[in-house]
Amino acid sequence: MPEAIPAFPMPRAAHCPFDPSPQLREVGPISRVRIWDGSTPWLVTDYDVQRAVLADQRFSADSGKPGYPAQTEAILVQREKSKAFISMDDPEHDRQRKMLTRHFTIKRMEGMRPRIQQIVDGLIDDMLAGPKPVDLVTAFALPVPSLVICDLLGVPYSAHDFFQSRSTKLVARNTTSDQAVKAGDELKAYLLDLVAAKEKQPTDDMIGRLVTDQLATGALTRDEIAAMAVLMLSAGHETTANMIALGTLALLRDPAQLAEIRDTDAPDLIVNAVEELLRYLNITTGGRRRVATEDIEVAGRLVRAGEGIILANEAGNRDEVQFPEPDRLDIHRQARHHIAFGYGVHQCLGQPLARVELQVVYSTLYRRIPTLELAIPFEEVPFKHDNFVYGVHSLPVTW
Repeated sequence: MPEAIPAFPMPRAAHCPFDPSPQLREVGPISRVRIWDGSTPWLVTDYDVQRAVLADQRFSADSGKPGYPAQTEAILVQREKSKAFISMDDPEHDRQRKMLTRHFTIKRMEGMRPRIQQIVDGLIDDMLAGPKPVDLVTAFALPVPSLVICDLLGVPYSAHDFFQSRSTKLVARNTTSDQAVKAGDELKAYLLDLVAAKEKQPTDDMIGRLVTDQLATGALTRDEIAAMAVLMLSAGHETTANMIALGTLALLRDPAQLAEIRDTDAPDLIVNAVEELLRYLNITTGGRRRVATEDIEVAGRLVRAGEGIILANEAGNRDEVQFPEPDRLDIHRQARHHIAFGYGVHQCLGQPLARVELQVVYSTLYRRIPTLELAIPFEEVPFKHDNFVYGVHSLPVTW
């Protein structure tokens, strides 16, 4: 009998919610999996092979190409209706990405550190002055990146509940196509109105500068700017918010390493800790998706033109060749070469911002609240098994 093809995505390890599925280690460096629509794309689990595929532009990121292994029908429909540059190939991907690159340079993001510190300290002040226990997700983990990305883009923070509810729809596994389109359309309509307002009254923020520099010259359309802004808003807070909460939970489970972070005055240790937590937690769980544009040999297997391929970064970041004892959290590990942000031309544009935000959070929260602890049993923490961005729905804490 032919070997059964496993379903993907695979559930996380039952014994530890921080670990990826043990099944990922059993399927080999490249094998077939079955996804929601019955198709059987290739799954790659090996770190080196993933980087090779991500660097090879014969594998297309265009979600409109036949054979592209979309995460869900809802995501496929929404991406095709309002396509952002991450779902494009060069040269159009490169053209649009370059218009944003200067807004996310390491130097510019470091320049935001004082403002990020101010936001973090202000939210901690509010927590300390309020009742306890408190949900760290709603009181801290979500507001930090939401305030930062709103500042950067030039979007009123008063609309953050609106953005949060729509973004959540776009990353939930059970969202229908109609719900995804509605959420995407509402986000885009709001941002198109904002673009129009900035045409009339220019502002010195990312959307304002795109309007002044690119829309006015015809280099970008209003729809393209709105699609960019939707991507930045959703990616800019969903991922970082989940890293803040899930990272805090992982450290609360490891008091010795939490104490090291809390008590250190060495910035390098905080930098290391951020990179190791990004590697260890792997909050993006659906894998990076591509489709072959020609016949290509991958790890000894022939991937034919039109066949999809999924790169499971949660497996790559637990590759024991690259990361000895990969299932152990070690804040002293040199983990900067992880692939939490991807690799190649499509690697995450906002990674310098995410790094600064997380460095500020991890160096501040536990120092300011040194007795922070869970307010419920660990077994009662509600994990986001229903989302493509992994984390916790809530995290009740006290001190």
